[in-house]
Amino acid sequence: MAATRACLVVLVVALTFVCFDGRAAAAPATAGSLAQRRQEVQSLLRRLNKPALATIQSPDGDVIDCVHISKQPAFDHPLLKNHTIQMRPSYHPGGMYHNSNISTLPITQTWHQNGKCPKNTIPIRRTNEDDVLRASSVDRYGKKRPGSIPNISSINDPDTSNISSGHQYAIASSNVDKCHGTKATFNLWQPTIGNANDFSLTQLWIVGGSYEGNDLNTIEAGWQVYPNFYKDNNPRLFIYWTRDAYKSTGCYNLKCSGFVQTNNQIAIGGTLSPVSTYDGAQYDFDILVWKDPKEGNWWLQMGSDYVGYWPSSIFTYLADSASTIQWGGEIASSDLGQTSTDMGSGHFPEEGFGKASHVKNIQVVDSSNILKPPSDVTTIAGQRSCYNVHNGISDSLGTYIFYGGPGKNSNCP
Repeated sequence: MAATRACLVVLVVALTFVCFDGRAAAAPATAGSLAQRRQEVQSLLRRLNKPALATIQSPDGDVIDCVHISKQPAFDHPLLKNHTIQMRPSYHPGGMYHNSNISTLPITQTWHQNGKCPKNTIPIRRTNEDDVLRASSVDRYGKKRPGSIPNISSINDPDTSNISSGHQYAIASSNVDKCHGTKATFNLWQPTIGNANDFSLTQLWIVGGSYEGNDLNTIEAGWQVYPNFYKDNNPRLFIYWTRDAYKSTGCYNLKCSGFVQTNNQIAIGGTLSPVSTYDGAQYDFDILVWKDPKEGNWWLQMGSDYVGYWPSSIFTYLADSASTIQWGGEIASSDLGQTSTDMGSGHFPEEGFGKASHVKNIQVVDSSNILKPPSDVTTIAGQRSCYNVHNGISDSLGTYIFYGGPGKNSNCP
């Protein structure tokens, strides 16, 4: 049991996000270095912002470019140069259920108010110069930074400080032999962010390999509020992947090549709305990620819509299967002390449905491509007086977690 717990801790540590740009004082820049950086930025923007067949201005300030499906960033990947797009999965997991008598409401994306992309295109949120300049470097834009990973002993040890790392978790985890995916329903909120460098997210992780061996493979999807990355406090759909423990591969959304999008109506990185309110209307959306048994690709489905897939060729361990699945919340902060950034609704799990944030109807896809409830679910939270997680099973919520918290409070060190 102790060995299993230690393994889970290492996995959670592996799933930390980008270090905080601007946290350390930068050395004075010369005119030459500034000019060189701007040249690098413009080169990156030319790679990221593909020619658009149509452009939609979103009410939230985003510019959505409708790019021909064959011109998307995925095909800049050297392993996908001659890739044939798989427009639909060859097989869908069986055993799906949604047996809930609790009423929640569907969400949409804000840019849909002003239009939608035409057939044979995909919507891509345009990247501008300021977006890249907020990053610590052009090379690290849109990537996680391995050097920001906190001390592994701090995750579940209340006597070891984790404040300097700035990362906190409240998640559930399950080890599944030869796992082929997961499905869950995610409650959408707009958490308060302590400062622009903080982020708060809710997501799933599909994991294979190990961080210590620098061969950790992950597939990640969920929603996040990250002002420094998106320049606002809106909750946004995001994805991520890596095959080498975040050393050099992978990125947020479509900021690098790899993920092949097939859907012309869902903008990865786009704002999700409306959001849930405390003791009021609750808004949810489903995420399903599973491995197509014929082609081997890992498909992403949001609600009833196929979004696209991660080709199996970009992975090592996940080319076969996953070994661990995790669901829940994470916050990160550049504050030297404890942050006041909310996780989820900003309320503790004890408050329950409509007040605490939840992930419900949690299922895993087994090696036979059948969805079933996970077994041996373990909860992990570093400082439970700041952010906490409870799990359970009920007729109305299926396998579920309530999670979150306000961060800094009278009981939170």
